[in-house]
Amino acid sequence: MATKKPARKTKTRASVSSFEGVYLLKMVLYLLLGSVWVKASNGDSIDIGIPIGLLIGIAFTLHEHFQIDRKIEYAVLLVAMLFGYFAPYGLYVNF
Repeated sequence: MATKKPARKTKTRASVSSFEGVYLLKMVLYLLLGSVWVKASNGDSIDIGIPIGLLIGIAFTLHEHFQIDRKIEYAVLLVAMLFGYFAPYGLYVNF
């Protein structure tokens, strides 16, 4: 007596490609968000930097619905934070 095997569900190429695009967009957003700093100076050589983007990025990562690659997201945020500290762009506050 022959039994019929259940049909296998396969992922289509469009769904995998769509997921990769969303993941890439998320990594780019974490990269941009992690590089945001607020730097304050009082006119002397004292500069204080606060990594606002890193704090917001960690909050987004903690409350994310799909927690697949949290370690990679943290690594992207940290690399972006270091790049944002040494790059000459951001929000500067003088007092």
